[in-house]
Amino acid sequence: MSTSQPARSWVTCANDHPDFALQNLPFGVFSRQGLAKRGGVAIGDCIFDLQAALDASLFNGVARLAAEAACRGQLNDFFALGPSSRQALRSELLHLLDEASPQRERLQAMGSTLLVAQSECQMHLPAQVGDYTDFYVGIHHAMNVGKLFRPDNPLLPNYKYVPIAYHGRASTLCVSGTAVKRPGGQTLAPGAEVPSFGPSKRLDYELEVGVWMGPGNEAGEPIDIGQAHEHIAGFCLLNDWSARDLQAWEYQPLGPFLSKSFATSISPWVVTAEALAPFRSPQPKRPEGDPRPLDYLFDERDQQQGALDIELEVLLLTAQMKDHGLAPQRLALSNTLNMYWTVAQMVTHHSVNGCKLQPGDLFGTGTLSGPQAGQFGSLLEMTEGGKHAVELPSGETRKFLEAGDEVILKARCRRGGQVSIGFGECRGVVVG
Repeated sequence: MSTSQPARSWVTCANDHPDFALQNLPFGVFSRQGLAKRGGVAIGDCIFDLQAALDASLFNGVARLAAEAACRGQLNDFFALGPSSRQALRSELLHLLDEASPQRERLQAMGSTLLVAQSECQMHLPAQVGDYTDFYVGIHHAMNVGKLFRPDNPLLPNYKYVPIAYHGRASTLCVSGTAVKRPGGQTLAPGAEVPSFGPSKRLDYELEVGVWMGPGNEAGEPIDIGQAHEHIAGFCLLNDWSARDLQAWEYQPLGPFLSKSFATSISPWVVTAEALAPFRSPQPKRPEGDPRPLDYLFDERDQQQGALDIELEVLLLTAQMKDHGLAPQRLALSNTLNMYWTVAQMVTHHSVNGCKLQPGDLFGTGTLSGPQAGQFGSLLEMTEGGKHAVELPSGETRKFLEAGDEVILKARCRRGGQVSIGFGECRGVVVG
């Protein structure tokens, strides 16, 4: 019995590409010299220019309407169209870029008009973000951090009933590669009775996944858990930079403020829900004795296929390592299966009070750590709050981030019988 081979592309750099094979086709916003920001699709090391494709009349019907929305300098209009339009455009792209495409010769003849090297382009935020909400659904991170402050009772009573979140600052979202300036603020030194002001000394990263909202809801109209997946446009990597010393002083009683609002980095490519469909998984079973989600948060279909199996990685490259030609050091390897709540549950809970969600809104999952050493998504966990230092191949040590440190997030989907796809990188260098 023969086994069908996965589709390959006439864009040869896409075949066996670690991130952007034909099976991925993520959307983003780019610019290059002489041209304004516009929408494109990653294919191998290249970007498929959607405006150029429209000018060449490569799309028809629903796919053309979707491409007209996706070719603009922001993807909000594209996200607003919903899954059927997204799927129509994806289907056309798969057909056009397949190595057996009837239009292959014509497309290849268009050359750099249609395909441009990613190295020649600048990437931008994929959408204009009206609102950004950061969740706290990584239960192992919640446990690890909770143990630092409440060893006997690390999780607060609401955690297993409520997808906890706080509203972040959309204005300081920045695309991968943007430098991150060390923030200043108030801190309370150990033994001190009054706080002092100065630069953060305990700067940290957080390994998260970003969730892009598609069609929104009307104010006062909650999104039902059974339809929540129709409101999710795609995913990216997200680094919620955190000033732990500022956070420790300010977070009671209302939660994070200046310790989080100074910068949040995201990867530029939006990996669609359709591309991730082969990597869906059942939501991991809750430990014995944990409560069943309340009815508005429970859907059997969501429990059977609402989780995603995405491998997540954090690497660190210091200025000294870079000068010596050393490769980045892996600090953690985790997975989205460490989420206690599904993305659909996040969407439903966010809207259950009637909150209006809009296309281009961004959610962060919260730090997605695993249960064991080597799987922790923050230095706070790795160093147990600064008690132990991380040793690097350059001979340096780190308890928290220092000037010149570059944090690199990566993600990969792997499954037998499926072509592996990735998210690209989310990078940020600490300045100051």
